[in-house]
Amino acid sequence: MTRQLAGLREIPLADVPNLSLPTLKIQTDDDVEIWRRSRSYQDYAIFLRRLNESVVGRDIPTTASSTSDAIERIMVLLDSLDAWIDEIPPQVSPQRYGNLAFRTWGKRLDVESDTLLGRLLPSAYVAVIPHLKPYLLTSFGSFGRMDYGTGHETSFALFLLCLTLTRFLRPVPEEERSVVLVVFPRYLRLCWRLQDVYKLEPAGSHGVWGLDDSSFLGYIFGSGQLRDQTQIPVSAVLRPPLPDNNLYFLSIMRIHQVKHGPFHEHSSQLHSIATGVPNWGKVNSGLFKMYEAEVLGKRVVVQHVPLGGLLQWDAAPTATEGPPVLHTPSVVGTPGATRAPWASSAPPQASASPTVASWYSGSTHSPSVSQSRTGTWTTGPAGRLSSNSSMGPPAL
Repeated sequence: MTRQLAGLREIPLADVPNLSLPTLKIQTDDDVEIWRRSRSYQDYAIFLRRLNESVVGRDIPTTASSTSDAIERIMVLLDSLDAWIDEIPPQVSPQRYGNLAFRTWGKRLDVESDTLLGRLLPSAYVAVIPHLKPYLLTSFGSFGRMDYGTGHETSFALFLLCLTLTRFLRPVPEEERSVVLVVFPRYLRLCWRLQDVYKLEPAGSHGVWGLDDSSFLGYIFGSGQLRDQTQIPVSAVLRPPLPDNNLYFLSIMRIHQVKHGPFHEHSSQLHSIATGVPNWGKVNSGLFKMYEAEVLGKRVVVQHVPLGGLLQWDAAPTATEGPPVLHTPSVVGTPGATRAPWASSAPPQASASPTVASWYSGSTHSPSVSQSRTGTWTTGPAGRLSSNSSMGPPAL
């Protein structure tokens, strides 16, 4: 079922020279609340919802497909950054984490970012470059701490949001789908390679209580792809290998590459989702809530995100309402945010070790390991999973 979401505003190129440049504005928990009431947060909420909606029922293309010139240019940019890894090999070092060559890679990005963005954008966008540069520079990790986490991933998403606000990327389903299914997998693979080659540490890992040490949006978009799927139960992810046609599956297989041991021990949150959430629609809505609280609501994560300029720091027009929430889409023709049946009245409060049940309305317990279903899953036509078991999705 397709939901018609609110449109994304446009910032005319003629207005860009009059905007202030983005800077680090979030320093306290109070600043986080200011941001949650800002126009930029509202824009980001609409943007993510539109991206999610565009890929429902869609697979990652297995062959090169026709895309827009803007998408092709972004792919060329990411390919160029990937090629730098071959040109800047890791240094011989006894350090387990954080190879110093990553700082060399980051310095090259800083030096060449204006040139890269100049190649990406048409000449009419020259005033946009200083607004995009801070997001590009923070999209691939911290060159000082030599780590990578969900804040850097969010910075790349905001980079794409800025390109859409200025209409380099068009907010239409076809292009939004390419952003998720073409650009985002390429970005993830680049970041995974940076992490592997330069031994980057996870930024602010929650250990077994975190969804993933480094990434989050892949799980949201991947569960969005499967949102209306009834043939593949959520528990299917417990039986790898998984096909590479879905971002949730790709993210799970990445975990199997970098972590060893029982999945329920090193990835307890993902295991609990697989054994305790009844369908992909619930997974998708719950992950939006979790992302809002555990990533966008954490000062230690978003304090590194520059704001201002294209991503306005001032209050959104509906200032009398509460802050916009990512898990409550704004429907065209409806003032404000219309709450869907699966949305709770307020985003869950983050805690040191929240259970998965916290993110899913109607859940009264944390799923146990014994709830895991059995059955063998194989890859069928178009990379789809098929089952030899007649068992349905696990009950919550």
